[in-house]
Amino acid sequence: MPDDASAARARQRTGTGIGLLLVLVLAAALLIALPDDDSPDDDGACAARTVGSWRADDGLTAEFARYGDDASRDDDWTGGDGTHSLRLPDGRVLWLFSDTYLGRVHRPPNPHGESYAWRDTTAPLVRNSAVLMRDGRLQSTLPAPLFADPAPNQWRWPVAARVEPRSPGSSEQVVRVLLWVRTAGPSPWIYGVPTATEVATLSLPELRLESVVKVLDQQLVPDPSRRVLFGTTLVEEDGWTYVYGGDDGQAASRPASHAYVARVPEGGLADPAAWRYWTGSAWVPGARPRPVLGDGQRKGVGSAFSVVRDAGTYVLFTMATGTKGLTTVASYWACSPEGPWHGPAKEFSPSLPEGQVAAYNPQTHPVLSGDGRLVLSYDVNWLETTGAAAQLSRNVSLYRPRFVTVRLAPAG
Repeated sequence: MPDDASAARARQRTGTGIGLLLVLVLAAALLIALPDDDSPDDDGACAARTVGSWRADDGLTAEFARYGDDASRDDDWTGGDGTHSLRLPDGRVLWLFSDTYLGRVHRPPNPHGESYAWRDTTAPLVRNSAVLMRDGRLQSTLPAPLFADPAPNQWRWPVAARVEPRSPGSSEQVVRVLLWVRTAGPSPWIYGVPTATEVATLSLPELRLESVVKVLDQQLVPDPSRRVLFGTTLVEEDGWTYVYGGDDGQAASRPASHAYVARVPEGGLADPAAWRYWTGSAWVPGARPRPVLGDGQRKGVGSAFSVVRDAGTYVLFTMATGTKGLTTVASYWACSPEGPWHGPAKEFSPSLPEGQVAAYNPQTHPVLSGDGRLVLSYDVNWLETTGAAAQLSRNVSLYRPRFVTVRLAPAG
């Protein structure tokens, strides 16, 4: 596998705009966390949890391959990363993606004589997209990009989303989508300088974009490596939405990203005044958040991770530390949203296609889970130092989510 500097040079040469991979890969190489302490908290409300078993979810992976290979339209999804899901009130599942290839997929063989489905290297690449699923079958792509660029040389990546009341106590529901805003910048900010967290509101059932509100502007934070973007994952609990995020400390040759958490009362995601940030001892509006995971040493999270609640325990999934961060998923656990976080617990390495590829962005999908099963996706991208964009078109199956089913168990 190439080192982080090689991967960065590859991103500069490809010019594809697929920056999320590098955010995650750079973070995965040097992850950090709080000191080891695997004992349950004193309140007795939760117990240590870890991955008991896992297996590939070939059916769900194949469904995205089927939809991506469908050549009946030129303006729909053929590959993407940043995979998040949300069940809508009418039963549909909304899938949100960051950088996305559109265009037409051609049957194999490709122009190199290989048995891969392929797309033209001129196929459109947009910064975000949304795909609808019903009854386990992907049906359509919303007009892409769904979220227009906020300004020249800026773009929006959608992350986690939820259905909530239009305002606290309202009977009308809307979809809120967290957005990361990044601005083009010089090295080391080859994937964009962290700029702001926004919340978009989509109508139901039409999914029409109504508004975009900036909830946390980071442009006045002078050190870009200390800017925090929220929304990599959400957890709903007792009338609150807990919103997790991270900084980009690794981009400035610091050890790695830190994890942070905020909370918002139900119905308040699009109201900046409703946000409360964890300061290390309290939830405070307008405060500079303090890390809940990260001590500048050797363990912790990457820039994109996922948190779920299993019984009384919060479980966090991220890529593992060191060189395993390109292939291996690790987990941590806590008894409250703000921690303290314990681990890492048991790791596992899902399957990857052949070649210079990496896994990143492990995301849980509770809307597809149940009966003790937890569905988790991971994204895949090419890491060769040259020709990454060409490789993704040469073999369209590379740049698509893959899925596993995980069962959690008590940590021994």
